[in-house]
Amino acid sequence: MKTIGYQKPLYIQPFDHRGSFETKMFGWHGDLSPEQTAEIAAAKRVIYDGFLSALAAGVPREKAGVLVDEQFGAAILRDAKAAGIRIACPAEKSGQEEFDFEYGADFTAHIEKFQPDFSKVLVRYNAEGDPAMNREQAARLKQLSDYLHQKSQSRFMFELLVPAEKAQLERVGGDKKAYDLELRPPLMVRAIEELQDAGVEPDIWKIEGLDRRADCEKIVAAARRGGRTEVSCIVLGRGENDKKVHEWLATAAGVEGFIGFAVGRTDFWDPLVNFRAGKITREAAVDEIGRHYHELVNLFEAARGK
Repeated sequence: MKTIGYQKPLYIQPFDHRGSFETKMFGWHGDLSPEQTAEIAAAKRVIYDGFLSALAAGVPREKAGVLVDEQFGAAILRDAKAAGIRIACPAEKSGQEEFDFEYGADFTAHIEKFQPDFSKVLVRYNAEGDPAMNREQAARLKQLSDYLHQKSQSRFMFELLVPAEKAQLERVGGDKKAYDLELRPPLMVRAIEELQDAGVEPDIWKIEGLDRRADCEKIVAAARRGGRTEVSCIVLGRGENDKKVHEWLATAAGVEGFIGFAVGRTDFWDPLVNFRAGKITREAAVDEIGRHYHELVNLFEAARGK
């Protein structure tokens, strides 16, 4: 069994979006035709080319990585792996409130098909939410955790989202920003601890941005409790604007245990939309995506004092 954890710097370009790409980027619903699938794959190639342009411009390859799905990004995964770039693949079904495997009982075969550096799950887990759903999710996640640690070379990346329950929002007068500031951080700690106690052992926790350094420190303490000293955290972007994402990264970067980020839509959404609308060229979209990603790398490294 591998030692649990991962501590090297890790700057991920995530574009494993599936449902949101189909509906929000393209306006499509239902089963896709082969032509539609190819069109989404081509759009993801624009993002990947932007990432590659950032590597060419100086982002350290050994710290960089891409998170992309098999459905639309199989060719990208093969290309990146052949180029020695770290790759991560999602294991969850897209757009579901409750975690389940994208490929059902065949999830192990799909992990081994690409042998990614990281197998990633996106999970919505609120400790004050539906207890039965939380138990069911934890049981599935333990199955994945055990497999990754005992039988696979892939490490376990866990994207934790803590959506507000109705009663929690009511406690803060319906103010989502107040929820994010006051209620979400302790709920994140509770989620991490409950999942660990259920046998779910991520190597990396992919965490919604936090406004206060003290909350970042509490998240790391939870992630590393009980001898999990090599477990680390990275910050996700949640589709926020540049200013907010920059604040989150600067706050987390100074905290021991935060090793990087995975910021996707903030980087690529607008350039890709503008390219598809014919407002900018493909080359301009690639350049803009690469520049945004490079800026975040520089910001994080500067905030870490490196």
